Amino acid sequence: MEEIPVTLKGTPQGILLTPRVDDWAAILRGLTLALQDADAFFRGGRVIVELGARTISHEQLVALRELLEAHEMDLWAILTDDPTTMRVVRSYGIRTRLPAAAAAQREPLEPTEAEYNAMLVQRTLRSGQRIHYPGHIIIVGDINPGAEVVAGGSIIVWGHIRGLVHAGALGDESAVICALDLAPAQLRIAGYISRTPEERRRKTQPEIASISQNRIIAEPWTARG
Repeated sequence: MEEIPVTLKGTPQGILLTPRVDDWAAILRGLTLALQDADAFFRGGRVIVELGARTISHEQLVALRELLEAHEMDLWAILTDDPTTMRVVRSYGIRTRLPAAAAAQREPLEPTEAEYNAMLVQRTLRSGQRIHYPGHIIIVGDINPGAEVVAGGSIIVWGHIRGLVHAGALGDESAVICALDLAPAQLRIAGYISRTPEERRRKTQPEIASISQNRIIAEPWTARG
């Protein structure tokens, strides 16, 4: 299991991007991966990068903006505590502070009723088929190798998962992934990623994957009182 080095969360002002590491090459790789898998959710949005004490050079800023523009996203603001980084950012006409009204609302959006709507899919997804939906996704059928499911909420599969699944794609770390047989090529929840080890041998059983202590864990999916 490896952790994506960035998180992306929806806020009233735009998409909040927060690096988890200092290595900009790793940040850009992680961001590229995240945008590829949740492109339908992020395309056309404006981005707020929260650096804190981290720094960014001219070259890194250009690379970041070009990556976002390739996904039709606008680099709207970079929030930083470093004076040198502020000067770099402002030289590109990018704000380093949010408007007063926006700054008071920087916490991620609470899910709305619409965001918690669910899509029901009653078929097996085969290689090359993709489903993206901003709410929950319920599938009665299998997700075969090469198929992809990305949800803003949780993913529940009454069948086998063998493809790529990404729950909480907008940053919801409370999202879960459930299946009668959970053996994905790749599994993601919010900004976390894991894969099924090739050597894994186990009895097939329903499982639920969730985030616990900054990592993805899988447990038996059983009725709870």
